Amino acid sequence: MSAFLRIAAWIIAVALVVLPVVAVLEGWIGAERWPLRTLRIGGDLKRVDEQKLRAAVLPYARNGFFAIRLEDAQAAVAKLPWVERAEVRKRWPDVVEVRIVEHRPFARWGKDKLLSEDGDLFPLAGAEVPGSLPRFDVDAPAARIADVVALYNEASEMFAPEGVRVREVSLDRRGSWSLLLSNGVRVVVGSQEARLRLARFARLLPGLLAQNPQRLARADLRYTNGFALTWGDGTEAGSQASAGLAGGSAPNRTWRLARLHALAGHVFQQPNGWSSRFTTHGATT
Repeated sequence: MSAFLRIAAWIIAVALVVLPVVAVLEGWIGAERWPLRTLRIGGDLKRVDEQKLRAAVLPYARNGFFAIRLEDAQAAVAKLPWVERAEVRKRWPDVVEVRIVEHRPFARWGKDKLLSEDGDLFPLAGAEVPGSLPRFDVDAPAARIADVVALYNEASEMFAPEGVRVREVSLDRRGSWSLLLSNGVRVVVGSQEARLRLARFARLLPGLLAQNPQRLARADLRYTNGFALTWGDGTEAGSQASAGLAGGSAPNRTWRLARLHALAGHVFQQPNGWSSRFTTHGATT
């Protein structure tokens, strides 16, 4: 036998051994003989939809035990809403195991993201968001996550004694803060001494609410030694009328100025004075 024929014979022999193996691994054959029949899900699932999870794994499991591409199946599972990490394995003879770690939501971040308890941002992706989550409306890079969470936590502690929760925290590109409380009060804080201003307002809030039967709609803390309060419905029409000091005499449509007495530590309502600005202390941002 010539050398050429011997080489050809070896090639054919190797091909007869290798090709069936490749065919099985690629899923060309063998899917019916070694099918994957069981999907085993691990992890404490609270928000991941099991039907969507099965649908994500099924296209890869159809090729059988030897042909399933675990990396591709894992990537498909990782794209599902609420999935932080995913691991896909196979167990002989017919089991696919999927272990999932879910994101634990802490707050909404803007319009299309959620912030997890671990400080990670992940896409909303049509997920059903718990209504109790606070909202962080932040026009700032993700690097400010720690600052936003810190202010939220501190403000929550300040208002908790009165049974008031912080529903929203806003931070604009100029670094100016504002809050929305669970009782509907919008608190404009500004960019300077945010924690000091909030602590002062939270300390005086019970007395302010007790003094006025109307609903407090807005508090502007951007003043050196005081703040401005809007009582009533806080409508745009009402604030415009009060700023002009004309018409709009109804109490629920006016700005009432509250000045903090630096020594006595309580609030004086300016008598007969409806104004949108201080006369002796200027506003800051």
